[in-house]
Amino acid sequence: MEYVGVGLRAVATIIDTFLLIVIGYLIALATDSTTAAGFQLEGVPMLLWLVIGVGYYIVLEAQSGATLGKRVVGLRVVKLEGGGPIDWQASLSRNLLRLIDGFFFYLVGAIIVWSSDKKQRLGDKVAGTVVIRARQAPLVAAKDTPPITRL
Repeated sequence: MEYVGVGLRAVATIIDTFLLIVIGYLIALATDSTTAAGFQLEGVPMLLWLVIGVGYYIVLEAQSGATLGKRVVGLRVVKLEGGGPIDWQASLSRNLLRLIDGFFFYLVGAIIVWSSDKKQRLGDKVAGTVVIRARQAPLVAAKDTPPITRL
C-alpha cells in the first residue's frame, strides 16, 4: 500500500471544502440568509449545514472509501490491517476526530501525519485506517468492443 501524505490530502480537502461552501451558499439562498457581504448561516440553517458537512465525510467514506475530493485526486481510505474497506464505525470515529485534526487550518493534522510512518492523522490512528492511492482501472477496451464510430 502506498500511504498518502499531506500534499494530496490537502488538495482533496480543498475540493471537499469548496463543495461544502457551495452547499452552504445554496442553504443560505434557500433560507434567505444572504447579506450584502455574502452569506451568514445562523440557527437551523447553520445546524443543517454542519450536519451535511459532517455527514458528507462519514457517509461517503463508509460507502465508497472516498469523498468526492479524494476521488478526484485518486485517494481511498482503507483499513490499516488488510487494506479492506472501512466500516461505519471507523468512518464515524476518524471523521469526528477531524475536528481536532482541523485546528489551526489542519496544521495539527499535518504535524501528526508528518510524524507518522504510515502517514496517519489522529482520526486514522484511532479508527485503524490509512489513506492510500486508489488503483486506477486500465483504459483498455474490452476484446470485442466495437469502435466508437460504429455505436
